[in-house]
Amino acid sequence: MSTPHPPIGLLLREWRQRRRRSQLDLALDTEVSTRHLSYIESGRARPSREMVLRLAAQLDVPLRARNTLLLAAGYAPAYREDAAIGGVREVVQLILDAQAPNPALAVDRHWHLVAANAVLPKLLEGIAEAALLAPPVNVLRLSLHPAGLAPRIANLAEWRAHVLERLHRQVEASGDAGLAALLAELRALPCPPKVAPTSPALVPGGVVVPLLLDSPAGRLALLSTTTVFGSPMEVTLSELAIEAFYPADAETAARLRALESVRR
Repeated sequence: MSTPHPPIGLLLREWRQRRRRSQLDLALDTEVSTRHLSYIESGRARPSREMVLRLAAQLDVPLRARNTLLLAAGYAPAYREDAAIGGVREVVQLILDAQAPNPALAVDRHWHLVAANAVLPKLLEGIAEAALLAPPVNVLRLSLHPAGLAPRIANLAEWRAHVLERLHRQVEASGDAGLAALLAELRALPCPPKVAPTSPALVPGGVVVPLLLDSPAGRLALLSTTTVFGSPMEVTLSELAIEAFYPADAETAARLRALESVRR
């Protein structure tokens, strides 16, 4: 049984308002009249398949949500899901392995762990809470939970604020109910007092929030980067992100090399 969708006009208006675009602004960019766009949003006109895709592109709607818009308008989805991800997993794993001795992982749209290189498990050793490590592992929950990595993060208050703000922006941009629920859950976790950690000045001007993580090899000062695939045409691939952590100083680089050399 198919899941009923809200009217296409209502969905388009929600995305337009989420992107803080006026009808006039959007109409000009999509080269349609404001009146026609108003008719579409009010349900007085049915947009063509091409119009739905043009509006979705202008509003930077995620591919999964674009399929929802098409279905709501009575058209077949334009983007496949899980069609090519099997072959891509091998490429993703090669990318992750190439980051060693730096820890790197791939996550899906809800921050569930998809893959990781061999360095990451060494940073997770000693976590006793089995539920946090049971698939699907949510890496944000694992990092901020008091039974997870939180006690090992020296600048937990700063890192927690960074994670919550990043997740909040994702919720605002996507309207994803799963991400909103995750944000509410993480906000409810204990909030540590803000304590200035003893660490070198990592980035001039404080423009990047480092992760100060205690590991078996000593304290690591890590800078995170996010990589996504360019011009994806498949839903699951468009939602895949690679998170890599790089040393912020020479001491961390040496400790990561030492950590990688330890046999499990």
